[in-house]
Amino acid sequence: MEVSTKRMKNCSVIEVSGRIDSATAPQLAGALKALTDDGIFKIVLDMNGVEFTSSAGMRVMIDVQKKCNQFGRGDLVLAAVPQRVMEALELGGFDMIFRFFDTPVEAVGSFV
Repeated sequence: MEVSTKRMKNCSVIEVSGRIDSATAPQLAGALKALTDDGIFKIVLDMNGVEFTSSAGMRVMIDVQKKCNQFGRGDLVLAAVPQRVMEALELGGFDMIFRFFDTPVEAVGSFV
């Protein structure tokens, strides 16, 4: 799995590619934690290159979502989620928890 972070004016974008599973979820958690530790709570998770996410990856996303939403500080939104990954998220009920955007640009625009 590869993770890169882009800090923007209104939020930060984390681009993820590869598999998010029990072996790689800690890497994603570390990247997200670095942002929240710096006081950044408006985060776009660009999942365009994600091939698979396990329950470990979903737990990371939920934990960060809770932290971002705490006290109305921000949000973790998902962008460009591949159909296969979206099906897994829907199966777990995550489609009711997260906001989804077709592109990272649309997701960044949601933080105006």
